[in-house]
Amino acid sequence: MQVSALHLYPVKSLRGGPVPRADVERAGLRGDRRWMVVDEAGSVLSARDLPAMLAVTARTGPSGALDLTATGRAGLHVEPPRGGPVVAVQLSRLATAVGAGEPADGWLSDVLGRRAHLVWLDDPGRRTVSAGHGGRPGDVLSLADTGPLLLTSTASLRRLDRWVDAGYAERYARCGAAAGSRPAPLDMERFRPNVVVDGDLEPFVEDTWQTVRIGTTDFRVSELCDRCALVTLDPQTQVRGQEPLRTLAKHRRWDGRTWFGVRLVPEGTGSLRIGDPVLPGPGTVRP
Repeated sequence: MQVSALHLYPVKSLRGGPVPRADVERAGLRGDRRWMVVDEAGSVLSARDLPAMLAVTARTGPSGALDLTATGRAGLHVEPPRGGPVVAVQLSRLATAVGAGEPADGWLSDVLGRRAHLVWLDDPGRRTVSAGHGGRPGDVLSLADTGPLLLTSTASLRRLDRWVDAGYAERYARCGAAAGSRPAPLDMERFRPNVVVDGDLEPFVEDTWQTVRIGTTDFRVSELCDRCALVTLDPQTQVRGQEPLRTLAKHRRWDGRTWFGVRLVPEGTGSLRIGDPVLPGPGTVRP
């Protein structure tokens, strides 16, 4: 097994992009989810409710600065607002972040069609991984939902694609034209993973891992990843559909939720590169 893709999502719920390598910090990959967008009350804005967020792409450089782009608009460069205004935010285990300022707020507000504020997490050590999501003392977290990194596998995605296609064939046989057009293969971008693994592995075998070494860096699997409605949005078009949640609910539903991918906590620091070997540790984790 080896790493086939690496992705950074510098701003929570905006589009990110692939990278050839990434540095591993205790809170996740350097540059991943250090920023987020909030409303006037400090509540986090999500593409689940505001699909236009996926029309904005965020990329980050070595300094942590952002480059924001959206079709038909001039891009925006944003430096980390060190020493900027403190903004109250409503995010689990985090009370405040640092505001990026009016140029960024105005640009995002215009693109999203509603008032929005860009904020930055100055110190990821201020936020911890919840014990309810597999956190242990000393585990810290960026602005990601519950775990520092998300890992998926192409084997699992291919199995999911086959399930989706089989479901379409079943509906077509039952309903004919009412079944709609044949679904295209799912893009892994829907699941927003940091690390994608390929090679000689069974679909969903990552569910059973307790630990995994990627390159020379060790990780602990903190939990499986439950999926929300965000995965039903096509990241290219921002059009919402029923897949893959409909199919996951048929094949991968327990405890009232659907599952795809695993969350990782770094056991140290290091770096990851495409092509790095992936070696699971002993033991199993049962959903």
